[in-house]
Amino acid sequence: MPFGLLLPLRIAQFVFSVVVLGLSAYVAHWYDVDTLTTSPSQINFLVFVPVFSFISMIYLEVVPRFMQKASHPYAHLAFEALNTLFYFAGFVALAAFIGKLLFCRGSVCAAARADAVFAAFNWLLWTGSTTIVALQVFKSGFKGLKDEKSTMTQTPIQREVAP
Repeated sequence: MPFGLLLPLRIAQFVFSVVVLGLSAYVAHWYDVDTLTTSPSQINFLVFVPVFSFISMIYLEVVPRFMQKASHPYAHLAFEALNTLFYFAGFVALAAFIGKLLFCRGSVCAAARADAVFAAFNWLLWTGSTTIVALQVFKSGFKGLKDEKSTMTQTPIQREVAP
């Protein structure tokens, strides 16, 4: 995979995930402490999504480097697609929730709006990395994946002799 482009995307995804988690946690805390209602499910979902992103990034970046047998291209594609889907659902749901509020003022409202914007940026980043991974996976095809695995299990001497 083209690590030259994916690594900066991962760093940006990590930074935006930290921002989304911080803003979502701030809004959720405000609801839980200053109001008589619980925080909305849209905010709670945007607390979950960055945590899922952190777990995904560990699998996508650490596993291929240290545990190659546990790394599979279709699992990478699945994690990428799930993050793309989750961020899209999260920022759209939060934007729709904010749009239906009768009034929205103060730092909490600004944090919720910024949360939706940063989640949208993160969705764009995950869409880009999903596209890169999908192109790489589907370029080699299933046959290419099987050939890669068979050459990985051969000893270096067998690789030199094999046609």
